[in-house]
Amino acid sequence: MEQPFVEGSVETQVGRVPRISATLGWADHLGTIKARWGVGRMKFTVDPGLYALGNPDEKTRVFVTANYKMSFDRLREALAARDAWILVLDTNGVNVWCAAGKGTFGTEELVRRIEFSNLAQIVARRELILPQLSGPGVAAHLVKKRSGFKIIYGPIASADLPRFLDAGCKATPDMRKKTFSTGERTVLVPVELVGTLKWSLLILPGLFFVGGFGGEGGFWAGTMRYGLFAAVAFICAIASGAVLTPILLPWLPGRAFSLKGLIMGLVTAILLAGFWPGNFNGWTGRTEIIAWFLLIPALSAYLAMNFTGASTYTSLSGVRKEMKWAVPLEIAGGGAGLILWITALSVA
Repeated sequence: MEQPFVEGSVETQVGRVPRISATLGWADHLGTIKARWGVGRMKFTVDPGLYALGNPDEKTRVFVTANYKMSFDRLREALAARDAWILVLDTNGVNVWCAAGKGTFGTEELVRRIEFSNLAQIVARRELILPQLSGPGVAAHLVKKRSGFKIIYGPIASADLPRFLDAGCKATPDMRKKTFSTGERTVLVPVELVGTLKWSLLILPGLFFVGGFGGEGGFWAGTMRYGLFAAVAFICAIASGAVLTPILLPWLPGRAFSLKGLIMGLVTAILLAGFWPGNFNGWTGRTEIIAWFLLIPALSAYLAMNFTGASTYTSLSGVRKEMKWAVPLEIAGGGAGLILWITALSVA
């Protein structure tokens, strides 16, 4: 794999180790933007192994990260103007937190990578600094027993590493606290939105086509009346669940993400009803609007649940428990809404 951030090498007792730059170039920033939008996301990786930053020697500290390039970039940027060894684990291109939960940033991979890199022959300091969020995947006592290296958990954010190191590897309470601010939530929206829009490109033409069979004015009249409104309603449901819910997360009632998405979907359906071209007085019109009052919240609730794995609001057991009751209800609500919509079209 081409790695433009490598700028030479450092000689060690076991051979050359690639030397990397701490400065991020335009290609690094472009890659981050593309990954945020889901473009080549799983290819945004770094070759696993040992890297040198600056001019490290046998007494220099060793930092461990994932081979997701954004994690790697944040670490090397935070350690600018310092000497360091960076040990990159093979996490299949997944970030530290998620990889720790999946087990790829774990004890076995860490011990294996220590052996493969001959780290014990390169450094005399038997300590490794790991991100705090890697804790769920790594058994520190087993790493010590099997490799001889002691684990030190650094701060949650790479940007806090200079302060952490200057304080003698002691973290302040704020370094141990994982935030989930509006900006941090918003930056997650694009990748989820792009993933959703991929299958939406198949559904939207279908809504236009089915809508063409409604009404008495012919296919194209039905398309412009029923199909167009259905497409708009569907897009609004996506915006509700994949954009508005994560952004407004702390202010939406309830703890379950599905409930938060449901509430945002109901609000969206109410607002959309103000622009609805149908007739509330007729049976057909009432059936159609009721259909969308079921479809929009159901889709919004489902999409909102995609953010559970990226949130500090949830636990693995809580997510599993929520899915058991929420997903069947979302399927039932969406199915009932779809049946009502088709019924309304058939009698329009």
